[in-house]
Amino acid sequence: MEFAEVVRRRRMVRNYDPDRPVPPDVVERLLEHAIRAPSAGFAQGWGFLVLETPADRELFWTAATPAGGGRERWLAGMRRAPLIVVPHANRSAYLERYAEPDKGWADRATERWPVPYWFVDTGFAALLMLLTAVDEGLGACFFGIPPQRLDAYREAFGVPEEYQPIGAVTVGYRSPDHRSPSLRRGRRPVGEVVRRGRWS
Repeated sequence: MEFAEVVRRRRMVRNYDPDRPVPPDVVERLLEHAIRAPSAGFAQGWGFLVLETPADRELFWTAATPAGGGRERWLAGMRRAPLIVVPHANRSAYLERYAEPDKGWADRATERWPVPYWFVDTGFAALLMLLTAVDEGLGACFFGIPPQRLDAYREAFGVPEEYQPIGAVTVGYRSPDHRSPSLRRGRRPVGEVVRRGRWS
């Protein structure tokens, strides 16, 4: 598939065929592409938790999903995904990397960072997984883990404190699903969001 077509077809898929697992070679390609994401100082401060077995996926949904909230339809389709990948950012990997002699920020101060690149870079990695899924003829969805469920998630999977989940990615073969009501807002045109040469 041409790259422009991959980008055009990318959308958040919220319903999957539960009877078609993601082939192992495709899972490996998703992860191999994820680690090709750019990272500040080539720190590569990310970690990916891959959940493929029914028991692991059920544990994820139990740990990471708040009760109620009117999201039952959304959850029903998402829970059918045969693969969940949780990308994590490791801030300490960046602080340590930039304390090395070629960078020289020995104080490891977070104030030096204009934005938390550990989150930015892990987001890049997640996007590469989303695009790879499209290229492989699959669907995928990136979504957040509610803050009140993070402790339960960490405990369920033994996630070390220095690794912060930035969300989760479901992957699988698409099944018909409802369009998000948010899409009614329409895509903002380039002319509305781009400034050339000067903001105003």
